[in-house]
Amino acid sequence: MAESPSMKRSALVRIILTVSPHEDGWAVERDGAYSDHSSHKEEAKASATKQARRLIDSGTPCQVIVAGDVGYFVRPGHQAAAR
Repeated sequence: MAESPSMKRSALVRIILTVSPHEDGWAVERDGAYSDHSSHKEEAKASATKQARRLIDSGTPCQVIVAGDVGYFVRPGHQAAAR
């Protein structure tokens, strides 16, 4: 039986980029190595996004995880629902 395209995709290794606190600031962690150190979380998130874009553009699946974020996105100009 031939593999479907979705089966081939699920076999690909996904790179995980994690924005997390590191050395009195924030950094992007990949495979245990830290890069793009910043004193501001938003700058580290922007760096992780740029890294993710380069990976995706080269055909490598990836995911960005941000410590302390709840896993949903709010579009600019929209209010998050009150909890």
